[in-house]
Amino acid sequence: MKKECSSGGVVVFGNAILLLKKYNGDWVLPKGKIEYGEEKDDAALREVKEEAGVKADIIKYLGEIHYTFKKNWDDTKIVHKTVYWYLMKAKNMNTIPQKEEGFIDARFVHVDRVLELAKYDDEKEIIKVALEELKKGDMK
Repeated sequence: MKKECSSGGVVVFGNAILLLKKYNGDWVLPKGKIEYGEEKDDAALREVKEEAGVKADIIKYLGEIHYTFKKNWDDTKIVHKTVYWYLMKAKNMNTIPQKEEGFIDARFVHVDRVLELAKYDDEKEIIKVALEELKKGDMK
């Protein structure tokens, strides 16, 4: 089984969280593979900038999620993925979705709607962790 590691961000601006819309209509959080020699937090910031055009600062580490998937629907190519998530604060609401990665939209979604829009359960769970942190008021 192949292993992959990625990092991503739950990026907040005011009372909204950044989501990216993929070409298939799924709304997801920005994340991507950690490059060789790169730190997890640096990878998360880079991916947010690359995929959404958003400059952000890390507030705190939120945790990690794990899942397994088949690469190209081939049962012999199973990948175990670990994704490290960071709570981030955006410098502004300007977004530029990375079309080369299949993103057709990037926007900040109000915290009251973000969970209904996000596609994947594991990402919804990390958004819930971020929302709990926001309630604590630690967005310095």
